[in-house]
Amino acid sequence: MLTRLNSSRSKPPPHMASRVVGGMSMAIGSLPHRSLSDAIDLSLSSTDIATIPTLPRRSPAESMVAQALVGLPGVTVGQYGSIAIDSAGIHANEPVRTDLDHDAFAGFRAFLARASAEGLTGPVKWQFVGPITLGLALQRAGVLPQTAFEIATRSVRGHVSNLLAAIRTALPDSEQIVVIDEPEWGALQEPGFPLPPDVAIDLLSGALAVIEPVAIAGVHCCASADLQSLMAAGPSLVCVPATLSLVEHAGHLQRFLENGGWVAWGAVPTEGPVPMSAERPWKRLCDLWCQLVQRGCSPALLRQQSLITPECGLALHHTSVAERVLRINAEIAGRVRDQSTATRFSFGA
Repeated sequence: MLTRLNSSRSKPPPHMASRVVGGMSMAIGSLPHRSLSDAIDLSLSSTDIATIPTLPRRSPAESMVAQALVGLPGVTVGQYGSIAIDSAGIHANEPVRTDLDHDAFAGFRAFLARASAEGLTGPVKWQFVGPITLGLALQRAGVLPQTAFEIATRSVRGHVSNLLAAIRTALPDSEQIVVIDEPEWGALQEPGFPLPPDVAIDLLSGALAVIEPVAIAGVHCCASADLQSLMAAGPSLVCVPATLSLVEHAGHLQRFLENGGWVAWGAVPTEGPVPMSAERPWKRLCDLWCQLVQRGCSPALLRQQSLITPECGLALHHTSVAERVLRINAEIAGRVRDQSTATRFSFGA
């Protein structure tokens, strides 16, 4: 029977790490580089919060689903990211082994080696696929739904625990921000979704519970997701595209911010035409915030408990476009930091 985890955590989410301030820039994670060295250069120089990259163009093993399946008995990931299932060898109770020497973690290894050599002490952000997205991938590969989500939950919790420990060993002075990536969450309310919303929330909550004792636990969804259900899983940080669809969730956002939660606003579009400057995405973010304030959100909290990111990962773009997106992202973040500082002074903080 599918294990349900208790997501009814009454305590508010912990405040963001002390070295993180409103308006800092952060990346989503995936980059289009085939060169490990070039990818790490960009990761360490383009954002205020260093983001460990994944490089699925360099190797399909670094795609989010393939990476999570490394080390699972009965599962084979092919050269180009295909999944093969041995129904006789796959079991929901097998232990998870995170093979950091595997090609799936090449970007992870290269980042830790460089950051450690350079003495990085600032916050580090990284991401890992969530149990809902991974479970659906296993189901599509032929695993029965109940077993698929049991295996996905165990895989995510096991790998995340092991990666947390590896970063803590390599970068002991760096606070970690760990974001569970759930691109499939946008379909949660659609007819025929294989899990009831409350079960999906419990499974995501279980993944976040592994992170909470030692790091900031976040969730990300590129799609137009139900923000209330994402928040119900208990993250300290939600990462969502900065679109006007969020206005209808103004009340939930305000309560989340009042309880110490933070929002990473996907301010720079990564679908369709990519902007050439910061002006249009900056105006879009300001328009969104204005409407949220009109619906009751605090202008101070919106700015002071915000991070700025691209909407989604950048693996599908050219490297020059990825660099431009991150440059625009940094410019918008600087403007938000200026406003955040001004807001603190105006409110006497």
